[in-house]
Amino acid sequence: MNDVVTLSNVETPRTGPAGETIDPQRHRALGTASRASILEFVRAAGVGMTIAEVGERTGLHLSTARAHLDRLVDAGLLVKARASGGQPGRPAWRYRVAVAEAPAPAPYRALAAALLDHLSRRGHGDVRAEATRAGQAWGRHLAAATPPGGEPVDTLLDVLRGLGFNPRRHRTADGATEIHLHTCPFLELVNRNPDAICALHVGVVRGTLEHAGASPAGAVLEPFGAPDACVVRLALPNITEEPA
Repeated sequence: MNDVVTLSNVETPRTGPAGETIDPQRHRALGTASRASILEFVRAAGVGMTIAEVGERTGLHLSTARAHLDRLVDAGLLVKARASGGQPGRPAWRYRVAVAEAPAPAPYRALAAALLDHLSRRGHGDVRAEATRAGQAWGRHLAAATPPGGEPVDTLLDVLRGLGFNPRRHRTADGATEIHLHTCPFLELVNRNPDAICALHVGVVRGTLEHAGASPAGAVLEPFGAPDACVVRLALPNITEEPA
């Protein structure tokens, strides 16, 4: 009796340089010279670029520049956020190159995702204000689970580390307190609703400070405020910068 061997084609993922799996969506997003150039311009800018800055640099119409930038966001090559510097109003989007980062613990990502879904279904009210309020409640809860006894900034650093932000504290030239967030563990959620997720993080900061006995007033989050980090600016006394 002869054995019958059936051959079938098995499609395996193709790999790029250094064994990196090719992402078809990203490959298509870079299928035009304009988008490839825009990605390089944004990468070189460090702190990111606005639509107007990209238009000025490339000569593209603003609507065309916006379409290219958002295509790169959809492909996971860029992220966007509103960099306000703590000022009121709704500033322009600023785009920055996305980097591979470790995600937050699964329960936190699930909670944040559920909140975004809830806010999007409501379809009314100020999403940023509601996300900030929810974040404050979450921050108070996380701070309550942090060992007591430290300074408010220490408590905030513990909470942010637990969420996966890789925070580092700094002192500015004028003596102000800053915390640099070197990773964004909620990156996949940022692209779904940047306003809401950034406001949620502001709320977490303020709720943590409030629980730790410090005034949350004046605490703001500046997305892409440093070349390699988002920046939390705090109205707190001088601190000693952590060693590098």
